[in-house]
Amino acid sequence: MGIVHEARKLGLPLMNVVRFKGMPILEQLFLEEKLLRTSSDNWCIVNDGTNTPSIVMGLSGKASELLELGFVLRDEVPVIRRFTGGGTVIVDHGTIFVTLICNKDDVPGVQPYPRSIMSWSGLVYGQVLRGIGDFQLRENDYVFGDRKFGGNAQSITKNRWIHHTSFLWDYEVKNMAYLKLPARAPEYRSARDHSEFICRMKEYLPRSLFVEKTTKALETHFSLQPVNSETIGAVHEGGFVHTTSLLTKQELKDALASSLESIAHSS
Repeated sequence: MGIVHEARKLGLPLMNVVRFKGMPILEQLFLEEKLLRTSSDNWCIVNDGTNTPSIVMGLSGKASELLELGFVLRDEVPVIRRFTGGGTVIVDHGTIFVTLICNKDDVPGVQPYPRSIMSWSGLVYGQVLRGIGDFQLRENDYVFGDRKFGGNAQSITKNRWIHHTSFLWDYEVKNMAYLKLPARAPEYRSARDHSEFICRMKEYLPRSLFVEKTTKALETHFSLQPVNSETIGAVHEGGFVHTTSLLTKQELKDALASSLESIAHSS
């Protein structure tokens, strides 16, 4: 039986697995974008928390519409616009990041479209969280029942795609004050505020068990190869131009001014 299993495994595409602890989210996003666009390998990146609380918006996100900019500027919270779509999150040491970067031909049956990739990811995490809580994929979120614990974003190129998730292992309630209730929200949210809409994964399973079960689930689809996080630093070298950017203080001030002006005109 073991020989058959190994023979089948040899036919699976290879996926490099690299793990970080506390990698700054800006650095992680730089790395992901470069791997998506310049590498031809499949990658799984697991980052256990980011040391500095940061706000991350999707590529088309507008700070004036999504953030309480007065609080953000007062507390000097970094704001990042990432290279993928999706919504806005605040991340910190209580966030677990899992990123999958795949060649489209290495994931049979998955079309290079958001809904198809999302459905496949739901099956993977359904395997991870089988029997734990009431796990569901609702619209573009991972939820237990009707409470969100995982937010997703994607980017798709000609031959490759990335699907990355911020898992709310834990969160600081006070940090939610930096985020406005988005104008475009999932239907199932039903206009609930952040505290009523999200939940903590730590109430459902141990942190290390989640990471272990995630890599185990990926072994159904890939032959995993651990990569030392220290050796991947070479990926940062070269003249690659990132789409991901850290918004400047002036950009945030301008967005606040624009927002206040808009309110003044509408009143």
